[in-house]
Amino acid sequence: MRRYVIAGNWKMNFTPSQATAFINEIKPMVAGKDNCDIIFCAPYVTIDAAMKAAEGSNIKIGAENVHFAEKGAYTGEVSAEMLKEIGVEYVIIGHSERRQYFGETDETVNLRTKAALAAGMKVILCLGEVKEQRLAGITREIVSMQTKLDLAGVSAEDMKNVIIAYEPVWAIGTGLTATPEQADETCGQIREALAEIYGAEVAEATIIQYGGSMNEKNAAELLAKTNVDGGLIGGASLVAAKFTAIVDAAQ
Repeated sequence: MRRYVIAGNWKMNFTPSQATAFINEIKPMVAGKDNCDIIFCAPYVTIDAAMKAAEGSNIKIGAENVHFAEKGAYTGEVSAEMLKEIGVEYVIIGHSERRQYFGETDETVNLRTKAALAAGMKVILCLGEVKEQRLAGITREIVSMQTKLDLAGVSAEDMKNVIIAYEPVWAIGTGLTATPEQADETCGQIREALAEIYGAEVAEATIIQYGGSMNEKNAAELLAKTNVDGGLIGGASLVAAKFTAIVDAAQ
């Protein structure tokens, strides 16, 4: 039985003091709601404050990215070892905004994924098609290719620490959302690609989130689908009441 994972991606929002206030606000709202894992992935400078505020609660704090090198001349980057030492358990890799604005490729996503797993972290691996690919009818081919490239060299054993977030790029920050049927179908196609690589058992055990503008209004319908195991939440993760409503839908 796959477990729901509701993860907030704060992106470039919240200072440390704002993160502390937010976590303190939402902690009692999600307390005891243990039918899903609750994660907030925070900007690097905010992680420590968020972790201290979340201590003793059912909220876990993750990072929004990680570099693939152990150390070296990579100005502005942060290694898996650095994150691991401060207690970070989860990290988002390959978010569409990283691919679009910062030149991430399937190759670098793969390297980052393997570096995080080698450090003992859990990866939220993002992939998905752009609007032109959806309209061309090649979504299956795109997500299958991304799944295979992004996970190249990742073992079946390591897949226990990989969550996949399906992000239809055309639905991120646009207000558009894949229909529940589209989300379920594409998450199912990703699961089929996993089965080709690892076999049915690993594919069925892998958590696949929906990451395209899930909010308090559409969460219940999306989460009811067979292949949708949670959400990677953007804008709604910045508002305690909205995020809590999504957690409630997972209950």
